[in-house]
Amino acid sequence: MAYAITSLCERAGLCVDVCPTDSIHFVDGDDDWPIYYINPDTCIDCGACAAECPNEAIFADMDLPSEYESFLDKNAEFFTKGPGADLV
Repeated sequence: MAYAITSLCERAGLCVDVCPTDSIHFVDGDDDWPIYYINPDTCIDCGACAAECPNEAIFADMDLPSEYESFLDKNAEFFTKGPGADLV
């Protein structure tokens, strides 16, 4: 199972503070990547981020509403093709 951050994210940053694996990142000032993203390769599926998110923007892949399904790929792409690739 993986978690994904969706467009509901308002970058409160509380998810970053509770992530035990430092799997959540964002890029300041990049309009193509405007929210936080979770690295599915380092996420341990603990759910701490989802529980802490004040905007309820984070979902487990099995609970992801259909209108946000594209965010599973978007989160992974941030770390493979996007600016997060430099972090891996």
